[in-house]
Amino acid sequence: MINNKKIIVVLPAYNAALTLEKTYAEIPFDIVDDVVLVDDASKDDTVGVGEKLGIRNIIRHEQNKGYGGNQKTCYDKALELGADIVIMLHPDYQYTPKLIQPMAYIIANDLFPVVLGSRILGKGALKGGMPVYKYYANRFLTLSQNILMNQKLSEYHTGYRAFSKDVLQNVNYHANSDDFVFDNQMLAQIFYAGYEIAEVTCPTKYFEEASSINFRRSSVYGLGVLKVSLMYFFQKTGIIKSKIFAKG
Repeated sequence: MINNKKIIVVLPAYNAALTLEKTYAEIPFDIVDDVVLVDDASKDDTVGVGEKLGIRNIIRHEQNKGYGGNQKTCYDKALELGADIVIMLHPDYQYTPKLIQPMAYIIANDLFPVVLGSRILGKGALKGGMPVYKYYANRFLTLSQNILMNQKLSEYHTGYRAFSKDVLQNVNYHANSDDFVFDNQMLAQIFYAGYEIAEVTCPTKYFEEASSINFRRSSVYGLGVLKVSLMYFFQKTGIIKSKIFAKG
């Protein structure tokens, strides 16, 4: 705990057997109270590795629900366990668990209710192996989103995120997609609800075992991201109402 606030790390997993142990070993258990592993019908032994590590809260989807569907289960379980701060960490070791502490402290000290680990702050993204086309797509999409949503994030596409309990209870994340665009829908909901978001610099790591979507799915994701930003713009201007911004 920090300031008597319970901290739970959630691990949305798919075929993470090769990297789960390395990720888990770097979680700072001096402040983290519990871990939730949600396995999205992996084809490998992700659940078995989690059990050997002693993770108490393991949920296995019998059918693949998608990245967004996995997160819904993660956040539901964390809130059920009484979390005050929930940190989503990918178990593929692409994001360093060593940033859990500063991200948690920012929320625990009531500075910001949401913290993102940004791969774009600084100059480490390309050096860390981010594909060139993904880097420039990230920059273009982020610029477009900042204009449409009147915000100033360095990136909207990181999967490293920390939330206060209040945020998770007040945005209707169950109305979002079960696919990758879930992340962007959730950020749009957070901004629409009036919350502010902090960012910390996160080292970029791309390697063979790290999860990544291919060019075709990246293109579909990019179009979905632009759609979300337009939905936000239309919602704010009152032109069109979207169900994702309705109270749950």
